Amino acid sequence: MYQGPEGLGPEPDVGRNLAAIDDAAARAAAGGAQMLVTPELSVTGYDIGPAATELARPRGGEYHAAVGAVARRHGIAIVAGYPEREGDRVFNATTVIAPDGAELAHYRKTHLFGDLDRAVFAPGDELPVQFDLGGLRCGLLICYDVEFPEAVRAHAEAGTDLLLIPTGLMEPFGRIAERLVPVRAFESQLYIAYTNHCGRERTLEYCGLSTAAGPDGEVVARAGRDEELLTFTADAEGLREARIANTYLRDRRADLY
Repeated sequence: MYQGPEGLGPEPDVGRNLAAIDDAAARAAAGGAQMLVTPELSVTGYDIGPAATELARPRGGEYHAAVGAVARRHGIAIVAGYPEREGDRVFNATTVIAPDGAELAHYRKTHLFGDLDRAVFAPGDELPVQFDLGGLRCGLLICYDVEFPEAVRAHAEAGTDLLLIPTGLMEPFGRIAERLVPVRAFESQLYIAYTNHCGRERTLEYCGLSTAAGPDGEVVARAGRDEELLTFTADAEGLREARIANTYLRDRRADLY
């Protein structure tokens, strides 16, 4: 999990952001990590206004090529966000690139946050999006999506073990990382990796506080408010035991709601 200041400064800087992802990937791979998760729209920056439209690129285009080159160079899977253009529409998208540079999964943010999102992006309409890596079924959401319990529960019902959530959480909403994310992991019996920006970008002051939480609701790893690289292990056996001990998913009365 890379909590980094991508896009910070007076103007978005894709080259600088890609260099930061490259550096984080090198360090993560050297530490034995199989996957690097970066923040929401990590390639371009999140709060970049109309520049999000100007910097939008098609799926499989130059951003994928650049992130794919980083993944191949360091032998690590990378989760990276970018503004995706499809015809006249732009989506807040996340791609997962395998260590060989191939795309493993692609997700468009389904729950848009206020005018910050709606002024630029169209909503995605596919949920859940999943892929397999390292013996785990992984899933994708983006930022505001996690604040809707139905979105996380959809992943639980589909068998997601590790839910990856690039985010752009800003002040004064640090409680989302500190309180809500561990509860989501507990109530839906999965691991969550929630990876945020830090520092200031245009109108936003980001919280940092990137958080990994387990199915027992405990925080496995948490960053402070500055740039940081965190590593954690999603334990498949621990997950299996947690799901036996906690019967939430089996005891639900889905016939009533």
